[in-house]
Amino acid sequence: MELGLKGKVAMVAGASRGLGYAVARGLAAEGVLVSMSSREAGKIGDAAKRIAAETYTENFSMPVDVRSADALAEWHGKTVEKFGGVDLLFVNGGGPPAGTVLSFDDAAWQGAFELLLLSAVRMVRLAVPSMKARGGGAIVVSTSSSVKEPIPNLALSNVMRASVSAMSKTLANELAADNIRVNHLLPGRIDTDRVRELDTLRGKAAGTSADDIKASYSKVIPLGRYGAPDEFGNAAVFLFSDAARYITGASLQVDGGLIKNVF
Repeated sequence: MELGLKGKVAMVAGASRGLGYAVARGLAAEGVLVSMSSREAGKIGDAAKRIAAETYTENFSMPVDVRSADALAEWHGKTVEKFGGVDLLFVNGGGPPAGTVLSFDDAAWQGAFELLLLSAVRMVRLAVPSMKARGGGAIVVSTSSSVKEPIPNLALSNVMRASVSAMSKTLANELAADNIRVNHLLPGRIDTDRVRELDTLRGKAAGTSADDIKASYSKVIPLGRYGAPDEFGNAAVFLFSDAARYITGASLQVDGGLIKNVF
């Protein structure tokens, strides 16, 4: 299948590890010029080097705290300076602290808002003018299975990611006339550092191990296992590609069947 991605330019947030890294790697393997960011300079630099060595595709990386409007603007500006524009955007934010709704103060809620929702709005606002000038583009927004089934003890993530999901659908309608597609990816239990950290926390709370928590979750996933990051990355690459050119405003679950909702 011809994906039509070679030579396009992508901005991928949170790309030093986990889901963002898998997306950046998958796009680079298709010949996309990838601009990668994450908070820590050393980690994003190392990730970019690994991807370049494996895919033989040019990339760019820089440290960015997505909560900073100035940092996001600088990342976008340097991407355009290096590659001439932006065709693709992967919207991705880190996970806020675990806890219940009433356990967080105003500062924690504000921090989660800036990390997940406001950062997403800012990234899209920066990238869209270039996409319009280049005749169109594609945006893939990553959230969580929690937008359909809230996850216990992840109140900040549940609430903010649901808002990001609503933003994604709204943007799909608003940008369709500009030939910019916006789709939404919902990862389930993907075997990333973040999920391992959460399993460790749940294990400690339950007086058991992270491995036991993983085994317990795996039993309720119809495919019987956690997903691999590359499986999520492949789904994102498809949504970015010409093979998905008639898909916009969609929410694609990458969860092994974990989410039980019909819609």
